[in-house]
Amino acid sequence: MERTILHLDLDTFFVSVERLVNPSLEGKPVIVGGMSDRGVVSTCSYEARRFGVHSAMPMRMARQLCGQAVFIRGDMELYSRYSRLHYLDLTGMDRFHDCQLWSHELRQKIIKETGLPISFGLSENKTVAKIATGQAKPNGELEVPIPYINSFLDPLSVQKIPMVGEKTYTLLRSMGVEKIGTLRRLPPLAMERAMGKHGLDIWKKANGQDSTPVCPYQERKSISKERTFEQDTIDVAAIRQCLARMVESLGFDLRSQVKLTGCVTVKIRYSNFDTHDMQQRIPYTAFDHVLRETVNSIFDRLYNRRMMIRLVGVRFSELVSGAPQLALFDDNMELTSLYSAVDRIKMRFGEQIIHRAAG
Repeated sequence: MERTILHLDLDTFFVSVERLVNPSLEGKPVIVGGMSDRGVVSTCSYEARRFGVHSAMPMRMARQLCGQAVFIRGDMELYSRYSRLHYLDLTGMDRFHDCQLWSHELRQKIIKETGLPISFGLSENKTVAKIATGQAKPNGELEVPIPYINSFLDPLSVQKIPMVGEKTYTLLRSMGVEKIGTLRRLPPLAMERAMGKHGLDIWKKANGQDSTPVCPYQERKSISKERTFEQDTIDVAAIRQCLARMVESLGFDLRSQVKLTGCVTVKIRYSNFDTHDMQQRIPYTAFDHVLRETVNSIFDRLYNRRMMIRLVGVRFSELVSGAPQLALFDDNMELTSLYSAVDRIKMRFGEQIIHRAAG
């Protein structure tokens, strides 16, 4: 059965939200990111991109390229009020309604109700639909019927293929491959020999082949950890150390799952089994040092009976999707790089391989 997959993506999301609350930014080059010279660009408007500005660029360079831009630090709390749509499986809908028309009407409804520009791609699978969305931007829509998939993909750069990053692109260029059409015509065995299973997967995508299903979206609401002590304790230093280890582990989980938390809860159970908890809402983050400071502050307010403690726990809730790059509104690039480096080590060798001294 032929599938029909719709992919939607909000255009320059942070910039679009800023323009929604401040219409005077419309038509101007806008750059969102850290404000100091050590900060980096999180995203920028199409007007700024014409000057060569792009995401992850040092803010100092962005100012040199486009000094007339409006620079905004960014507001995660504001952005998190809006959501992104991704894939919808419309297979079978054509028996009752034209899929392209229905997608067009949905897009218009989103624009009308949110005021945000959104683009969509419609095709036979997720890969082609996503690439079509990119080609439809800004604020457009594009359908790629099955008979036209190859002719649509062939002239595009291989960088348009999901999974093709800088290293893969460099390797493909060294093989004389720059366009998807060239990659499509290579023997699949050659790609597998050069890059293993990853190469074969990329070759399939270049040929418009992608059977991955659209999975129902389920947002995880919270993550938590608890520790019951072998002996009830009143050693506050040891308790703080335990809380720090929990925060470090949960923070790593957040960043691994590309999540941010907006609410922190600390729980204590006394030796007489009385249980108390306290929560605090915070600006969305996945940084251990911010979360640890919050947890310590809550614990100081919560632990007021000076009784032996049997159990402590930490919960992060009000989770939202957010890549670690969102923390780049923080001007401390060195700190952000440190988190990335430590996370890579943990992902490669295991979470227990490295810990903060505080834990």
